[in-house]
Amino acid sequence: MVTPTLRLTIIVAAASIVPAWTTNHNVRADETVVRIVALGDSLTAGYGVPAGSAFPKKLEAALRARGQPAAVANAGVSGDTAARGLARLNRSISDDTDAVILELGANDMLRGFEPNVTRAALGEILRNLEARRIVVLLCGVRTQPSRGDEYKRAFAAMFSDLAREHNVLFYPAFDDAFVDDTQLKLPDGLHPTAAGIEAVVTRILPKVEVLIDRARHRGR
Repeated sequence: MVTPTLRLTIIVAAASIVPAWTTNHNVRADETVVRIVALGDSLTAGYGVPAGSAFPKKLEAALRARGQPAAVANAGVSGDTAARGLARLNRSISDDTDAVILELGANDMLRGFEPNVTRAALGEILRNLEARRIVVLLCGVRTQPSRGDEYKRAFAAMFSDLAREHNVLFYPAFDDAFVDDTQLKLPDGLHPTAAGIEAVVTRILPKVEVLIDRARHRGR
């Protein structure tokens, strides 16, 4: 997600975004590290916060604090739509990835895209990952109030329908933890502060642990 006034200042370096798996020894020695990629827009990229406070970094730290051997790579690009995420999918998600947290669609909403346009791109992403036996947690996002209730319901239904059709884990609103709290948002009103990201991690953590369990038991 990115505000229109800042859109021109964003340099999209999508080609260089590939998982960089690191070794951390503060995990259970008897289990292989689960490799997760957060594929998304500025909400996962960490817009407006220090690199160490971005969602993937904070999520990995929280997982390891709970004894979960996981590495979370950041494949978020500010300003990305679902279609742009699809275009860079194979560059961003290597075949040795175990699981993906898919967070795209916020910019589609901001730009007034038809839900079916976003749905088509997300559907292609899900089919690609399914073919590669990479498990997925699909995240919805809260729509902008100015678009109206019908638009909001259409996007909410689109996300939940995709999760059901592709049998993937579903988290209804990635931004739900901070969107209604001004103390957890940057001045633009769209992006979380570092504390807002911590709130997201706290809420989504149980679902990510289920994702890890699915990754460990999937057939390759």
